[in-house]
Amino acid sequence: MNVAEMMDTVGSAIDIVGVTVIVVGAIVSTAIAYDTRRREVGAPIYIVYRRNLGRSILLGLEFLVAADIIKTVAVTPTFTSVGVLAVIVLIRTFLSWSLQLEIDGRWPWQKPDTHETAGA
Repeated sequence: MNVAEMMDTVGSAIDIVGVTVIVVGAIVSTAIAYDTRRREVGAPIYIVYRRNLGRSILLGLEFLVAADIIKTVAVTPTFTSVGVLAVIVLIRTFLSWSLQLEIDGRWPWQKPDTHETAGA
């Protein structure tokens, strides 16, 4: 097995990890939301579910971006493939920032409110 095949295999494995994180995160988020509903905890179920699901999607996206970088740069480093990678990373970065805004209610570079840190 040469280096290019090995990097392609590693990239595919990381792709599988990313998808698994999203799927398992969705299942766990659903279980947590169900448990929250059953115990009638103060937070609305929608907020709990959305935050947990968003976190799992964010983590899965990070794995998927890493896999794309490995497969593109290590396996087929052409100008076209690097350009496609740049577009993919740009789109996924936008998705990550949008999800982060939805989860925390602020941009990633903004400091949290003092009442948010006290309650965490």
